[in-house]
Amino acid sequence: MTDSSPSDLIVARGLTKRFGDLVAVDGIDFTVAGGEAFGFLGPNGAGKTSTMRMIGGVSPVTAGVLTIFGLDPAQHGAQIRARLGVVPQADTLDLELTVRENLIIYARYFDLPWSEGRKRADELLEFMQLKERSKDKVDDLSGGMKRRLTIARGLINQPDLLLLDEPTTGLDPQARHLVWDRLYRLKQRGVTLVLTTHYMDEAEQLCDRLVVMDKARIAAEGSPRELIDRYSTREVLELRFPIDEQPNLDGKLKDVAERVEVLADRVLVYTSDGDAAVAAINRHGIRPESSLVRRSTLEDVFLRLTGRRLIE
Repeated sequence: MTDSSPSDLIVARGLTKRFGDLVAVDGIDFTVAGGEAFGFLGPNGAGKTSTMRMIGGVSPVTAGVLTIFGLDPAQHGAQIRARLGVVPQADTLDLELTVRENLIIYARYFDLPWSEGRKRADELLEFMQLKERSKDKVDDLSGGMKRRLTIARGLINQPDLLLLDEPTTGLDPQARHLVWDRLYRLKQRGVTLVLTTHYMDEAEQLCDRLVVMDKARIAAEGSPRELIDRYSTREVLELRFPIDEQPNLDGKLKDVAERVEVLADRVLVYTSDGDAAVAAINRHGIRPESSLVRRSTLEDVFLRLTGRRLIE
């Protein structure tokens, strides 16, 4: 269990969410400190979105303790939401309004004067590189522009805490990197970020700390580097063999491999020294079609903790 401190914006203890007999979140503990970027990783159905909805105050807690800014969402929902920015998984923009109008109208939900709403809208359009499209209808925007507009809308009330559910799903690499850049700038300004993502590189880029969720529980917690050090090796050697040739590696790599994983299309050799593993393979007369040494990633950690089985 992570100890909480006065600087923590979110504290969860035994946090549980049930839908009838279905346990979506099963007694998890975590804290999020002010100014950090905190991530939830996990396969579909792991409980990430259910947790985010409880933090956002739109889904009541079934059991356990959850405080946001030191407040109970069940008692102080309005106070919490006033300081929250929310970027949902799906873009829920008004397609009939212009880009700028979407922001100005949304500002009224926070009782901002029209003049202040217009000022903040213009600042956010500049920040998210949408100024040139301010008079366009939302329906005419690309997917990446709509996503950036949704993030801009989530910032209209200048939140202390920004919740992002799968912020870059469906975006091309250029759009993803632009969103990452803007989220990094927000963090530099002191905004606390809490995000869910399926992209391991996104988690490595953005998150100071994260939890891996599986089957409604937390399987691991730490910084990306800590998780890689704890659950994987420094390097991974990927070997590919002809389709009709199953390599016999039994015992041949015990001196250089901490773990060997045989997949349908390749063999993964987890080792502290990939080059030494290549040399050992050559000494034993093993001849792959190709070999690649790479550093371990969060994806290696994720798949080890949650498995490779497809979850629908």
